[in-house]
Amino acid sequence: MNASAVGVRYLLAVLLWLPAFAVAAQEARPVHPLDALTATELHQVKEILAAAGKLGPKARFHTVDLDEPDKAIVAAWRPGMALPRRALAVVSEAGSVHEAAVDLAAGSVTGWQAVSGEPALLFEELNGTAGLALADPRMVQGLAKRGFAPNQVFCLPLTAGNFGNKEDQGRRLIKMPCVGKPTGSNYWARPIEGLFATIDLKTKKVLDVTDSGVVPVSGDTGGYKEAEIAAYGALRPESKPASVAQPGGDNIAIEDGRIVWDMWRFHLRADKRPGPVLSMVEARDGARWRSVAYQMHLSEVFVPYMDSDEAWYFRTYMDSGEYGFGNSLSPLRKGIDCPAYARFFPVTMPQDDGEPIQTPDAICVFERAIGDPAWRHFEIFEQGRTMVPAEGRPASELVVRSASEVGNYDYLIDYVFHQDGSIRVAVGATGLDAVKGVTSQSMKDAAAADETRQGTLIAPGLVAPFHSHYFNFRLDLDVDGAANDFMRERLVQKSLPKGSPRRSMYTVAHEMPAREKEARTRIESASPALYHFANNNVESALGHHPGYMLMPEGSYVHPLLAADDPPVKRNDYLHYQLSVTPYSPSERYAGGRYAMMSDGKDTLGAWTARDRPISNRDIVAWYTVGFHHITRMEDWPVMPTHWFGFTLMPHNFFASNPAMTIRDPK
Repeated sequence: MNASAVGVRYLLAVLLWLPAFAVAAQEARPVHPLDALTATELHQVKEILAAAGKLGPKARFHTVDLDEPDKAIVAAWRPGMALPRRALAVVSEAGSVHEAAVDLAAGSVTGWQAVSGEPALLFEELNGTAGLALADPRMVQGLAKRGFAPNQVFCLPLTAGNFGNKEDQGRRLIKMPCVGKPTGSNYWARPIEGLFATIDLKTKKVLDVTDSGVVPVSGDTGGYKEAEIAAYGALRPESKPASVAQPGGDNIAIEDGRIVWDMWRFHLRADKRPGPVLSMVEARDGARWRSVAYQMHLSEVFVPYMDSDEAWYFRTYMDSGEYGFGNSLSPLRKGIDCPAYARFFPVTMPQDDGEPIQTPDAICVFERAIGDPAWRHFEIFEQGRTMVPAEGRPASELVVRSASEVGNYDYLIDYVFHQDGSIRVAVGATGLDAVKGVTSQSMKDAAAADETRQGTLIAPGLVAPFHSHYFNFRLDLDVDGAANDFMRERLVQKSLPKGSPRRSMYTVAHEMPAREKEARTRIESASPALYHFANNNVESALGHHPGYMLMPEGSYVHPLLAADDPPVKRNDYLHYQLSVTPYSPSERYAGGRYAMMSDGKDTLGAWTARDRPISNRDIVAWYTVGFHHITRMEDWPVMPTHWFGFTLMPHNFFASNPAMTIRDPK
């Protein structure tokens, strides 16, 4: 097997940017206007474009997504009516990129527009570049200096970012370092430090090979399978399983293309860039279904590493826009990723040639009893010391879960629906730390102080550089209708007059930003506030206006990066954890339509700088969650899952506690 084939084989095994478990797409029939494109429709898009003379023999499809109908059309649609089915495709060929609009019902191309941006990576770009790097004599020589032949390594295609270099304009760059083939399960444990190739994907040429000096390759295997764990400690004694089962079946129904559970119903699909997309989220209030959100999905992911070395400074990934969270969905394992009784759904995505491929079990939906009370009260005046149990109800919740494997990280995305009318959005980060080869085998070594300035020594010869994770979510909240207002209610200290037994209290100061700039918010624990999205055109019996409140978890994750840092310019939503914009169907991703090699001109920050009005109109919230990852030994060889997120909570939306109507199980 030649070096190129070896590199491809190992790249396929480790990166899973196209899941190795993918199977031929099976037929499905759309039943709702927001359903994902089926395998037949994906093939139809390609046929229509070819018939119109838009495709040559080397045409490649970066995305093919549903072109959603207007909100009004979706709202008016009823089962039995004709389904509007349109598609948007991003197609490249011979160095040019076009956006194509296709009407599937009419069988026609309705739009074909050249674009200057660089679309998300193709699988074949990730697949084929290892051979380019390993065929370059400079790379071969650098590997030989370190005791490796090309067939003993695999190489990693890493997006290069955009640092404003004139010579990079018009290029489509990746950086490609290599890793020694694993001796165990961990493909990331043997980085070949100080050596990488820079490749232009457009010309398929190696522009440069950087060699900053030999660093010994770590001998740590980093194995995480059960047979390998003895290196880290003996397995625990076998324990009795603590499992949850539903012998009577679940309480989930699918009606007219929407999932229905308890007091909730919503539409679910997956797109190539954001992964799961939840639409038409409604809560049942008595006999009425009331709108909470038109759509919720991941907007962008930004993971900048805090190492300034030449081989690391550019590692500032936009994982959703450059690689694709839907494109990176991996099959979920019953009993580990999701309960064995969960409902599992496949996801169909377009391949590079536009043809469909299906990932089985890519999304799971399950309900779970969490062992907590939805509410309870023990009335001492009525029950006294009789020790009669308190009145209360058990809480259950519905979870929509996916797992995207982007390089070394696995990210779980959960949308959790509660019986009190609240929704929690959570991200679970697990997988493997990215590691850097160093000379230090212990913190006692002379070089350790310098080699751990920007990371933690987590194994002999391996430093895990510090980095941060930022997840921006697009929340198209339509609370009891599309026309909403954003309100900040700040908690402020109030001094009381002389003679009062109290000296101070707090009160609530109401703010209703009228325009985008005023609505931008840094959420700080020292300045507590409530963040409401309400419909002031609707009034309850008590005179309240129905709303939903965005509840942060923890404080604002300050980027700790300069505003003029090029990666921050491309992700300028970091300056404000919460932004609000008027609804625009073209504004779906905070990092811009084309994230790869982007320069920051098409971003959420650029949109809000227009300072458009947001009062009493269809508005969209953009919220960023994340954490600064100060790496630790406990992250190795595989990380414990770290959860973070936020909650949408009803605020004067219901007339009383919705969980009151849960039946008593006694």
